[in-house]
Amino acid sequence: MLSERSMYAYEIKKMLKERFGFSTATVTVYVVLHRMRAEGLIRVGKEMSMFGRPDRIYYEATEKGKETLDIGKKFLQNTLSKLN
Repeated sequence: MLSERSMYAYEIKKMLKERFGFSTATVTVYVVLHRMRAEGLIRVGKEMSMFGRPDRIYYEATEKGKETLDIGKKFLQNTLSKLN
């Protein structure tokens, strides 16, 4: 999802529900994002909010993250082709 566009944590949680039909705890989203950031798969940016709201923290895929995604997709495609 982050290879498509930058998103903040709540958007990620919401999209997981829409695309894959399961809900996850918000803290789980943050734990995974933290791990992905530590591994260099995503980077963080902030967007200033208006009207006294807190700034939003946006996450986006790095080149390493996009390459890792491509490797994972190829692995899954290869695995599926062997099952057929």
